[in-house]
Amino acid sequence: MTANIPKNIRVRFAPSPTGPLHIGSCRTALFNWLFAKNQGGEFILRIENTDVERSKKEYEDGIVEGMKWLGLDWDEFYRQSERLDIYEKYLKQLLDEEKAYYCFCSKEELEADRQAMLSQGIAPKYGGRCKKFSKQESEEKINKGESAVIRFKMPLKEIEFHDMIRGKVKFNSELIGDIVIAKNLKEPLYNFGVVVDDYEMKISHIIRGEDHLANTPKQIAIQEALGFENVKYAHLPLILTPDRRKMSKRYLDVALEDYRQNGYLAEAIVNFTVFLGWHPVDDREILSLEDLIKEFDIKRVQKAGAVFNVDKLDWLNSQYIKKMDASELALKIKNFIPSQWQSDEELLIKAIGAEKERMRTLAEFKDLAGFFFELPNYEKNLLIWRDAAPEKIIENLKMIAMELEKIDEMMFNKKDLEQIIMPLTEKYGVGDLLWPLRTALSGKQASPGPFEILEVLGKKESLKRIEIAINKLQNK
Repeated sequence: MTANIPKNIRVRFAPSPTGPLHIGSCRTALFNWLFAKNQGGEFILRIENTDVERSKKEYEDGIVEGMKWLGLDWDEFYRQSERLDIYEKYLKQLLDEEKAYYCFCSKEELEADRQAMLSQGIAPKYGGRCKKFSKQESEEKINKGESAVIRFKMPLKEIEFHDMIRGKVKFNSELIGDIVIAKNLKEPLYNFGVVVDDYEMKISHIIRGEDHLANTPKQIAIQEALGFENVKYAHLPLILTPDRRKMSKRYLDVALEDYRQNGYLAEAIVNFTVFLGWHPVDDREILSLEDLIKEFDIKRVQKAGAVFNVDKLDWLNSQYIKKMDASELALKIKNFIPSQWQSDEELLIKAIGAEKERMRTLAEFKDLAGFFFELPNYEKNLLIWRDAAPEKIIENLKMIAMELEKIDEMMFNKKDLEQIIMPLTEKYGVGDLLWPLRTALSGKQASPGPFEILEVLGKKESLKRIEIAINKLQNK
């Protein structure tokens, strides 16, 4: 039988819940999602959980939550574990048509064959010793309880397909050998399960990582044996380190949730991830999800490896933070700060406004802005500008305090404070005046400018901190 795949675009993201969702998998999901949205198609989320021993519900939940956080919705949802009867039907079809057979070889026999081939300089593959059993003989052995797996009879021919990214790809199936497609009728393995699912779900395009390229000829052979029409393929480039080496586990083992917990915004993760192997027509580096849907073209996916650059991710995240309203950031930042800081929402929003230009991640806010919420602890030497005498710094701080005392609360804002204090720097010096003021307020080597801090802290708190600084210098 030959099935006609509908013309409408249907793609799938099919993760196995055997570990956390990682950036590499996020990229696969994102490219499929963007392709479907751009083409007016449908996006399917399929959980491939037939590996009972390794699949965990917590990982499935993490995948679903991660997809929702990124804003990647789906049109249909499936679990392979709920489709076992469907796989059994097609396995029986292959067995009945003698396009598959039971293999009774032990691990020891298979390893001995493998070593023999290696010693002869031959690439290891299954030798086919169980092909000799007739269908009746195999069924008799199964009925007697003999242990067996199901192997697919790989056709001996050249398998060729067109990859939307790589162009024409050819494989010699003679080098593959007969592959195991199921442990038994109720336990299908990857290469078989995906073929059946893709057919049953009417998948039109398969977009996945380059690491699956070697699986494609196996799956095409199974498709043809079952009478399914071939789907279209696109294999995404490898992800490389900044020095263009193959990505190590040091990077790949960083889960999406880790980035989330470290204060990266979903928008930045999406923007960064889509550039791992794809680029728009122009040189823009920051694109919204709506822009990406409009711009995405699978033809612009590169063949060469994509460089994973954490510094670029940090920069992108900082750009999204800068563009975001302080009130919106306050909602997102609450998971990264002590609960007592949240009690004064007005102070929190003001502190975010002062610090967001310096933030790369939401998690950095706690260390950067802690002095707004708690009195800073610092050494008095931090107050000294270069080689200025402590007496001079004390004098300057007292003079500033006197000027601040005169300012009405209504004028205690960055603009008015600058107009009042900056003219004094012409007489006393910018560094001699503003450095000790800023450090008295923040207790930090680096912080926002003194006028931004004054506005956030307010008149009373600012004068209190200046007095503390003077007392430090006077050893009180």
